[in-house]
Amino acid sequence: MSAGSSASGEDSLIARYFKPLARDPGAFGLTDDSAVLKADGEDIVVNTDAIVEGVHFLPDDPADTIARKALRVNLSDLAAKGAVPAGFVLTLALRDHNEAWLSEFARGLGEDITTFGCALLGGDTVSTPGPLMVSVTAFGRVPEGRMVRRQGAAVGDRVVVSGTIGDAALGLAVLKNGAVAAALADDSKARDALVARYRVPQPRNGLALAVRDFATAAMDVSDGLAGDLAKLCGVSGVSAVIDAPAIPFSAPAKALLDRGVVGLETLIAGGDDYEILCTIPGNHMPAFAQAAQQTGVPITVIGTIVAGASSPRFVDRAGRDIVLQRLSYSHF
Repeated sequence: MSAGSSASGEDSLIARYFKPLARDPGAFGLTDDSAVLKADGEDIVVNTDAIVEGVHFLPDDPADTIARKALRVNLSDLAAKGAVPAGFVLTLALRDHNEAWLSEFARGLGEDITTFGCALLGGDTVSTPGPLMVSVTAFGRVPEGRMVRRQGAAVGDRVVVSGTIGDAALGLAVLKNGAVAAALADDSKARDALVARYRVPQPRNGLALAVRDFATAAMDVSDGLAGDLAKLCGVSGVSAVIDAPAIPFSAPAKALLDRGVVGLETLIAGGDDYEILCTIPGNHMPAFAQAAQQTGVPITVIGTIVAGASSPRFVDRAGRDIVLQRLSYSHF
């Protein structure tokens, strides 16, 4: 993504919509093919995620929410690694040059750049005959050797999640006008809240330092709590027992669950939560909870890491196993 002196359509698009957003000195005003990100003696954490029309957002979703989601799903990854955002590069695959759409996309992206302190450093714009696609590669900073990996969970650690689980899956269900939409037909506030969770994730970057200081392992919940926990446990060589009634759900999600409109599996395997899942040694829980409280991000202990190589167990109030047919969203 470089806006040079030639007046190609791509250069004009970049100059108009994205050059004003690239305020970091290392971006060189998007006049070069590369950018500079100084390490300053720290480790640079890199992650990338793409969102695709029809898969991660709907064709009629507002352009500003698409921009925000594209950036925020990457910021969520950085938060789970204990990293502070440093910058990102953007690839935008467009079917056409829609001025109104691009203006709203750039507005939403620019506001989030300011909100999260993550600078646009460059990228690429291409045309496509297929679905719209937005790809972000984000960079974060951590003190040397301090990135929190998925590997590291130890027997006895508490399993902790931030925020609430399952709202985004319900928001998508609302937009698809299925049973969830029908059940909430008279509750516009709940419908709007759930749709907002699907369209505009809330990355928990405020928790990054606490995760870095206290977590033995961490990742963000993108494909579903059940499946992502299984991934973390698999890499760490452990298992877990999860108290299903302790999993934090929003008021609309609880109501739908209690009414039998959705089952537990819908909420914990649906994906798009973008909450932090981490493991904390028991003796560090009070300090972690205090640090989390200072950020205003709610956290909940939902279980314990145990020895073994089996998939994590989810149990009900009586300690009986809950059988799950599906653990997470899968692209393939």
